[in-house]
Amino acid sequence: MHTTPWLLPLFLTIPGVAAGNPAGPSPATGRVDFAKEVRPILERCQPCHFKAGAVYGRYPFDRPDTVHRLGERLFTRIKDEKDQAILRAFLAQGW
Repeated sequence: MHTTPWLLPLFLTIPGVAAGNPAGPSPATGRVDFAKEVRPILERCQPCHFKAGAVYGRYPFDRPDTVHRLGERLFTRIKDEKDQAILRAFLAQGW
């Protein structure tokens, strides 16, 4: 990334950017969006956890309620710290 030196401190104050994570709470709502931020993380669990998948009936990852029900148990497979941070923020929002 190329920026002018005086812009760097301003750029690093944008939520998520300092951590190297462009995703984060939506500036408009301050909430993590399931479709835009959470679902892409879970899509690597295809085909099993999406429609017609072997475990879709028990653990459908295309539904936010499944993420809330499983909570941090998702981290047994999702190891990336940035992804975990997004999921934690989503879980902290509650319903």
